[in-house]
Amino acid sequence: MTDTTPPGNLFDRLPPLDHPDEQVAELLAVPGLRIERIVSTGQSGPPGFWYDQAEAEWVVLLEGGAGLALEGEPEVRVMRPGDWIYLPPHRRHRVEWTAAGVRTIWVAVFHRR
Repeated sequence: MTDTTPPGNLFDRLPPLDHPDEQVAELLAVPGLRIERIVSTGQSGPPGFWYDQAEAEWVVLLEGGAGLALEGEPEVRVMRPGDWIYLPPHRRHRVEWTAAGVRTIWVAVFHRR
């Protein structure tokens, strides 16, 4: 017996551009590893909110654009298609903005160190 997951396409079943909420779809979850597709349509983090995760995260932006703030850095990092970043556990970060009028599509890989 083989352990497989059904194939998929990252660009299937995308929310409409006027969707009010960010959409998160879990693509794969196994012990110690989780992969998500995140689709933003102009959303950002609430004022003052910082992600502070126990897991490490590698994230790549496939489509759209975003501004990612990292605690302690004076400038917001502008993310364009193809840009990726690795965030070690407890690296506080926040999404300052995502592009309006287009979909911003991310793939995030979370893992335990």
